[in-house]
Amino acid sequence: MKLFRRAALGAALCTILGAAPPAAAQASWQPTRPVEFIVTAGAGGGTDLFARAVQAAITRHNLVPTSIVVSNKGAGSGAEGFVYGRGAQGDPHKVIFGTNNEWLLPLVARVAWKAQDLTPVTVMAYDEFMLWVKEDSPYRSAADLVAAARERPGAIRMGGSQTKDTDQVLTLLVQRATGVRFNYIPFRSGGEAGVQLAGGHIDANTNNPAESIGGWRGGQVRPLCVFRPDPLPQGPRVTEAQAWSDIPTCASQGVPIEEYRMPRTIFLPPGVPPAAQAYWAEVMRRVAETPEWKDYLQRTSQSAALMSPAEMRAMAEREERAAREIYAPEGWLVN
Repeated sequence: MKLFRRAALGAALCTILGAAPPAAAQASWQPTRPVEFIVTAGAGGGTDLFARAVQAAITRHNLVPTSIVVSNKGAGSGAEGFVYGRGAQGDPHKVIFGTNNEWLLPLVARVAWKAQDLTPVTVMAYDEFMLWVKEDSPYRSAADLVAAARERPGAIRMGGSQTKDTDQVLTLLVQRATGVRFNYIPFRSGGEAGVQLAGGHIDANTNNPAESIGGWRGGQVRPLCVFRPDPLPQGPRVTEAQAWSDIPTCASQGVPIEEYRMPRTIFLPPGVPPAAQAYWAEVMRRVAETPEWKDYLQRTSQSAALMSPAEMRAMAEREERAAREIYAPEGWLVN
């Protein structure tokens, strides 16, 4: 689920930079066979792009002594990947890429893991989110989209990635903030939701820049607004006429949600040696220093982050408490 901040809820989290683990701890373990990067989402989505960007930086700079294969296990809103990782207890050759759905999905679904089961490694980035429409859509602003939803309750098809997670929560918050109702349609990934929007099968979607940049550049979709307190930083143009920094904030267009973003997280299975946890934390610290990773962040308009395992666990606990306040009125909580 994306991280959000609203005046009514008063939820605010920030990136905390963690110190690198001691060199002695890193050196006491390293991979001895091929490593599997487990992506808890479908191909083409933001989590998939995240894992493959890390893989590319590691390979380019020889940061790991063995080969790395990426496998997508995104069924059940990512539950497939987390269950697979949970089952690889004690194996530090399995590295799990996800979001905060690792600790939020157990709140809304009866899954075969608990948030505390997996071993945290780090948060590497925060993903921004936007409202998107088809290029030829009649809605020229977020206010236009909200007005249409108000005139035709439940008729505007809002697509997103998965159910009771990520984009559906943002759709719910938009509904609460504006007093309208959308027809939420879930897909297996943000990438698939983007394809469905480009094809005109839905009217709008909530998506991050990485999953929609191709469609925007290709003239198939366009962003209406970004869920940030301020526009994105200045950067190169994405289309002939616009850059990410040209997209207005959603709050400025009558959608009073100040911020909504999602952490990109990395875990290991339960029961791995502490030295393996330290090893992978150090690898990711070195990835964050590479030109390839910095280019990835710029291209996808994400914010850099690097948390220690303890800071990551504390953030998860804060987010879980905030999420319970949102889920409870919807009847989503299963525990």
